[in-house]
Amino acid sequence: MSIKKISKDQPDKFEFNADNLFEAKKILERYPKEKKKSAVMALLYLAQNQNNNWIPLSAIKYIGKFLEMPYIKVYEVATFYSMYNLTPVGKYFIQVCTTTPCMLRGAYELVNLCKEKISKNENELSKNQNCSWMEVECLGACINAPMMQINNDYYEDLDKEKTLKILNEIINDVTPKPGSYRGRSNSEPENNRKTLMEIKNA
Repeated sequence: MSIKKISKDQPDKFEFNADNLFEAKKILERYPKEKKKSAVMALLYLAQNQNNNWIPLSAIKYIGKFLEMPYIKVYEVATFYSMYNLTPVGKYFIQVCTTTPCMLRGAYELVNLCKEKISKNENELSKNQNCSWMEVECLGACINAPMMQINNDYYEDLDKEKTLKILNEIINDVTPKPGSYRGRSNSEPENNRKTLMEIKNA
């Protein structure tokens, strides 16, 4: 596993806004007072969402004080887990799955489009600083391959044309519609399901 890069450009200060402070206090209520450090992952997630998809060092220090735990312990969590970004990734963070099922169904067409439309290299901001992309391991939607994740949403059953449409929307600061781009409901068979017809939304 490669060492995470830390952004050279760091804001001087971070603190939760009113909504996230309220949410953080609600999260702490789930834990006994002596176990409140267990909330560290949830609070890092809040900080990342508040700060345009990445966590500055000032947020790590803030969360350490908030949970009364050493800064280095929060830092260890932030650097260990892949879902935390320690450099700016833009408003739209694209993760392209290239594990075997997606690869066999054309994932590298998606990768090449990201290189063409967003940036030549992974983890590099686009010219308008609005988005970035990277290759990732399995995202758990193999039956809907090829697919990619943008922020918290999945975009599935993609091809070159559909991916190009999604990337163009992102570049123009339009949030694309998530889900299957073949009109499927969840992971149903491509030609619609033939069983459990009596169950709605199965």
